[in-house]
Parts: sequence; C-alpha cells; structure tokens
Amino acid sequence: MYRLRFHGRGGQGIKTAGRILGTAFFRAGFEVQDAPRYGAERRGAPIFAYVRAARRPIGERGIIRRPDLVAVADDTLVTIPAAGVLAGVAPHTVLLLSSSTPAEVWRERLQLPGLLLTLPLGEVWEAAAVRFLGATLAGAAARLVGVIPREALVEAIAEELAHLGPSLTTENQVRALAAFDLLAEHAGCVSEGPEPSAAAYEPPRWVELAPEGADLAAPAIHLPATSEAVPTGLWRVVRPLVDRSRCRRCAWICSTLCPDGTISVDGDGFPVIDYQHCKGCLVCAASCPARAIRVVPERQAARVG
Repeated sequence: MYRLRFHGRGGQGIKTAGRILGTAFFRAGFEVQDAPRYGAERRGAPIFAYVRAARRPIGERGIIRRPDLVAVADDTLVTIPAAGVLAGVAPHTVLLLSSSTPAEVWRERLQLPGLLLTLPLGEVWEAAAVRFLGATLAGAAARLVGVIPREALVEAIAEELAHLGPSLTTENQVRALAAFDLLAEHAGCVSEGPEPSAAAYEPPRWVELAPEGADLAAPAIHLPATSEAVPTGLWRVVRPLVDRSRCRRCAWICSTLCPDGTISVDGDGFPVIDYQHCKGCLVCAASCPARAIRVVPERQAARVG
C-alpha cells in the first residue's frame, strides 16, 4: 500500500493536492483514501492531507503515521514541531520539499536517512501563482510513485477542478505536468511501505479533564491554561497593520471579534496587535468600519520591521 502525506498551510492547495492525487490513483486502477486534516484554523495555519492507495480494499483508517512519501508545500514548516512534517519518517520515506534552497543544504540540516528531493519553485511556477501549488505537488507526487500515467493525472485535474472553468483547469494541468516531467529521473523512487504489525499496538490512554469555568475557556490567548507559549504568529502569511490616521479608536469592535484575543487597547485608545500570536485571519480588517486596518504580505512587513 502507498501511504502519502501532503503538508502546507491553509490556502496553499493541500486539500486540492490530495484530491487530485487520490483521483489519479483511482483512474490508474487503485483503491483509494484521500482526506485533509485540519482544525478550526484559518489561512496560514499548518494543515496536511493524506492519501492511501492499494490494489486491494483498504482496511486502515485515520492519519498516516508511517508515510512512504511526504510532500511539503512550505519549507518553513519543517522546523515547526507542531506541523508534524517529519513525524514517522523512516529510512524508506521520500521527502519532497517545495523549496528554492538546494537539496544538499536540506540534507545537511536534517540528516535524514532517506531520499530528500526539492522542487525548485522557479522551475515550475512564479511567486504570484500560489493557487497552482496543489496541482504542482500532485503532479510531482504522481511521478515519484511511478504508477500513475500522464493521462490519469490530466483527467484527475480535469475532474477535480472543473468548477474553476477551462482556462484555470488547463493552467493547473500545465503546472502539474511540468512538475511530473521535472522529476522524471526519480520516477518510481517511492515504494510501498511494509504492512504494520499489530504486535506494537497500545490502547488509547484516556486523560480525565475537569470542566473549565467560562473565564478559562474564553478565546483569549493570554488567559491561564491557553497556548500563550506557542508563537502561532509563525502561521501568518499576511499581516494586519493599524493606520492610526484613519482609526476612530472604536477598538472594542476589532478586539472583541478577534477570535484569539490578540488585540488589546493602549492608553490612547488605539488597538495594538500581538503579532506573536496573531494568525492573520483578517477578521479585524474585515470588521473595521473605518477601513483603518490594511493588509500586507508578511515577508514585506517583516523586512520593513
């Protein structure tokens, strides 16, 4: 059985990648499972999708803990433990990173025993074409498993993305086939992993949790028993910035609607955003009646400081 995981951030097409690859496997004659895994987080939060494919009925369920291939859309996730990119990676696992950093550098950094490959961004898509990344990764994964013909990949994209219209569907097909051809040298390098043994099974360890009071369960990151120590601002791909010249100091609106309570009010009545924990959901920008909160790409904002 093939067991594959796609990792990325919300909005990068990870769910789409899993659907395309699952459909391509199905068209190639496989039994398939494909599903995304994410919580209530928003754009920029780490998510993953998994695909199982076999020539027989699939009895496994749940997330994949021993992957044969891990394909990563955003290389910044590799160093974030909570993203789980390297969870279960074994010597036979192939790691594919969408990264402009050479594979040699990543091998030196990670010291993994298995094969590590990079899909250079400039080879298949320009920076503005993030919306094609899901199809691009699916095309790369299809080549690495070596059992999916080009026709099945093209038909899978046409089926899954038909709602986007012929122009965008064709563009996704072009990007996927570019990645498919780029990795021709490594076709078939992903092998089916060994079947897990039931000998190592451990029953679930139940944890008894006492009911919380409303003051502890409130959506405020700085209250006790929350995730204040986790810098969830690393998930952000865009940053909301307060323009004080336009702000009407009705901070009770944005601070109340912020789902994580990361907006406070300073002594002059202006909203102050905690960028260590702001995930960039942009609820504040959407709700500001004065349009005093503008949005800029995170990398651009970080350069300006």
